[in-house]
This record gives sequence, C-alpha cells and structure tokens, in this order.
Amino acid sequence: MAKLLLVEDHEEIWDFLSRRLRRRGFDVLLAHDGAQGVEVAKAEHPDVVLMDVNLPVMDGWTATGQLKGDPSTRGIPIIALTAHAMPGDRDKALQAGCDDYHPKPVDFSRLLTQIEAVMSAGGPAPKAASA
Repeated sequence: MAKLLLVEDHEEIWDFLSRRLRRRGFDVLLAHDGAQGVEVAKAEHPDVVLMDVNLPVMDGWTATGQLKGDPSTRGIPIIALTAHAMPGDRDKALQAGCDDYHPKPVDFSRLLTQIEAVMSAGGPAPKAASA
C-alpha cells in the first residue's frame, strides 16, 4: 500500500481527500502546516507528498525546499496543491522543487493520475496529466 502525506490546513479539504484516498487503498498521513509536514516526511518517508502551498507556520514553498534540500527526503515526489491557478503558477511550483502541480478545486481522478505518474516515474508527471 502506497503511503501519501497530505499537508493541508483546511479541514474540509484534508477530510475529503484523505477519505477518498483511503478508499482507493492509500495509507494517508496528515500534517496541518508546513513545519509538521517536513517532520512527518522525514520520520515516515511517504511515497508521495501532496503539499498545499498556503500553510501556517511554514508555507509549502519553504517546506518543499527543505524536503528537496535534504538527502534523506530529496527523492520523495511532491505535488503542489494550490488555489493559485494563474498562468505561470505551475512553473513556479516546478521551480520551487515540486514534481507536479494540481490546482484547486481538486479534480480527484486527475490527481490520482498524477500520483500514479510520479510514483511510477519517480519524477514529474507527463505534461498531458498535469496540463
């Protein structure tokens, strides 16, 4: 069973996503701010991190930078989850170290495709799955 870390501070989003992901067979870990997300990722080594970028304590950009800068967590794929869906936001996420980008509101079937792609490729999802 693949282990996912969902770093999200809005209860309705983490509740919705964690329940749906668990029904799909994923083991879901939760963190409610960026600092906690970094701690959980370092302790649990999930297969994928779903990282909100607007988080309390430490934002998702900083948390991603810390995870990608640490040799023990560098290889964990990170998919940015963000309400920012303006032109250039996907590029900003990739430049920050994320392996892929998913705008909110969440399209669950598309998110599943992205999760599978980064897990199987060990890197960014194909453009068709993340465009």
